[in-house]
Amino acid sequence: MEKKNVIEEIFAKDVFNDAVMRERLPKPIYKKLRETIDKDLELDAEMANAVAHAMKEWALERGATHYTHWFQPMTGITAEKHDSFISPTSDGGVILEFSGKELIKGEPDASSFPSGGLRATFEARGYTAWDCTSPAFLKKDASGSVTLCIPTAFCAYTGEALDKKTPLLRSMEAISEQTVRVLRLFGHEDVNNVSCCVGPEQEYFLIDREKYLQRDDLIFTGRTLFGAMPPKGQELDDHYFGNIKERISAFMKELNEECWKLGILAKTQHNEVAPAQHEMAPIYSTANIATDHNQLVMELLKKVAKRHGLECLLHEKPFAGVNGSGKHDNWSLVTDTGKNLLDPGKTPHENVQFLLFLSAVIKAVDENAPLLRMSASNPGNDHRLGANEAPPAIISIYLGEQLEDVLAQLIETGEAKSSKQGGRLNTGVNTLPDLKKDATDRNRTSPFAFTGNKFEFRMVASSLSVAGPNTVLNTIVADVLKEMADELEKADNFELAVHDLIKRTIAEHQRVIFNGNGYSDVWVEEAKRRGLPNLKTMVDAVPAMVDERTIAIFERHHVLSKAELESRAEINYEAYAKAINIEAKTMINMAAKRYIPAIIRYTTQLAASIGAVTSVCAEADVSVQKELLIECSSLLAKAQKALKELKRVTETAAEKEEGKEQAHYFKDVVVPAMAELRAPIDELELLVDKEIWPVPTYGDLLFEV
Repeated sequence: MEKKNVIEEIFAKDVFNDAVMRERLPKPIYKKLRETIDKDLELDAEMANAVAHAMKEWALERGATHYTHWFQPMTGITAEKHDSFISPTSDGGVILEFSGKELIKGEPDASSFPSGGLRATFEARGYTAWDCTSPAFLKKDASGSVTLCIPTAFCAYTGEALDKKTPLLRSMEAISEQTVRVLRLFGHEDVNNVSCCVGPEQEYFLIDREKYLQRDDLIFTGRTLFGAMPPKGQELDDHYFGNIKERISAFMKELNEECWKLGILAKTQHNEVAPAQHEMAPIYSTANIATDHNQLVMELLKKVAKRHGLECLLHEKPFAGVNGSGKHDNWSLVTDTGKNLLDPGKTPHENVQFLLFLSAVIKAVDENAPLLRMSASNPGNDHRLGANEAPPAIISIYLGEQLEDVLAQLIETGEAKSSKQGGRLNTGVNTLPDLKKDATDRNRTSPFAFTGNKFEFRMVASSLSVAGPNTVLNTIVADVLKEMADELEKADNFELAVHDLIKRTIAEHQRVIFNGNGYSDVWVEEAKRRGLPNLKTMVDAVPAMVDERTIAIFERHHVLSKAELESRAEINYEAYAKAINIEAKTMINMAAKRYIPAIIRYTTQLAASIGAVTSVCAEADVSVQKELLIECSSLLAKAQKALKELKRVTETAAEKEEGKEQAHYFKDVVVPAMAELRAPIDELELLVDKEIWPVPTYGDLLFEV
């Protein structure tokens, strides 16, 4: 018998997937479950009992003692409450049971998670409901405990969504319904379902864990609140795609294996641009499963890192002055017959169906730019957007030369007659083959770029769940497709009507298309002239969630109600305020207890040095010591003054009304005060003796891994 390779041996080993269900379930039950998943039917109690029994037996065989409803509350991370399989017997013994009822429904406390007012403390009941479209899996901890994890949605007693998954699933149904309507007009009667497929690339930093534990700012906030740049950063471009250090390679090897065991299609790994920064990318899956997998990836990154004496940082900007981390959300639409609706083909000018879907996305992005900006936001992303490699906070779409030319023809003449082709690339070396060129280059400065047969939403924050961005994308595109289907279904001549609709849509929304350098100041001015919004912070973007137009769209497609949207806006304001409050308090603590005492020790040593030298030799030149003493003392005074001011404004912030008012105060007053405290201390880092400096520096953190 041919020996399997390591990937085949371990792939999906810990997943109760389709192959396992086919093997363990009675054929009628398996067929019924597949039909439920594929056709979005209601769950059947008899079927649930059979699945629960098979799931329990499979988990017990692999050492599981407990199960949990694994869900994704609006904290942005996952949650789980563990129950054992034990049930008592009348003779004082136990049996191991797991019923269909326990599989389908759980009852966690709904008042202890962020709800934005949907749940009061005295209204605690909530429910978790089995999401049969995402496979159950096993989680193992360092002690050897094994838990069966059942992906679930989380909702309140009132039926309102309290999580990230429920709106995502609703949005997936919405875009499938509207896309199928459009495809029917093109004669695709065989298409019954359309999936949004997602591939979230995950960027992250790895640093030495011992050094991490010496930095309170990293422990409490995930980023460095103080720190001067070392002599070398990323300016030599020598880390990107560079040789992977053995310690990091060992980490990546284990990470891949842990991902593969859970059925996560980990594909690509490499060094990113900044020192100590890396990336992993999976193969695409449906948005629901991709979201679940990305949550698991973030957990595994941290868990595996610790095993290697490392710490994984998922913050969007853990180090000032070098690239931050994002999560590039690759999004496309695929039919149940296997057709990618965003594939332009070899002659996109002739592909009317593709051009209609392309124009729908362009219109959706242009009309809902603030909402998209919000969907990619968290407090950390405010430090990243517009800096170094990150796209700007201005939403624009990159299409590339080929599609831009096709759309220009449509706008100018009413029809497109040609498409630019890629041709061949001659390397100039006889022994190297000529390469087939793509028809379009890439543009990494664009926040929303078309990359061949998909859109890449590059603004998404590194630590953010991809559920939010994809919920928004699905819903706004579904709404445009509904408008288009409504219009085209009434048309007397479909062929003429669809051409007119494409031309009109592109002409009305071409302002959002930009193929140039998104990092340039020229683009900021050009975007302003075009009327494109430039929402520089998360707080500025939150109102888009409760805009009348947003509410109408989300209610029209039954994705989120007005109350659910208002709750999420409130949660985002609170999350921002709480994050900045923690950062400010951490800065106050570090400055008062670490930096200022260390600087005082250094200035005391300088003063003692001056006295000691002059007492021995009055004519000795101590100008260097005096200059250092004066400079350090001056900066120390600035730091102390800034520390007092930060304390004051942080205390004032606590008195503000929670929500919008408090979030704006933190943004407008506290954040600038934090910058005022950081500046003199970062300058002092370059002056004070390294032996006295109280924490590891950027050089220690970024280069000593």
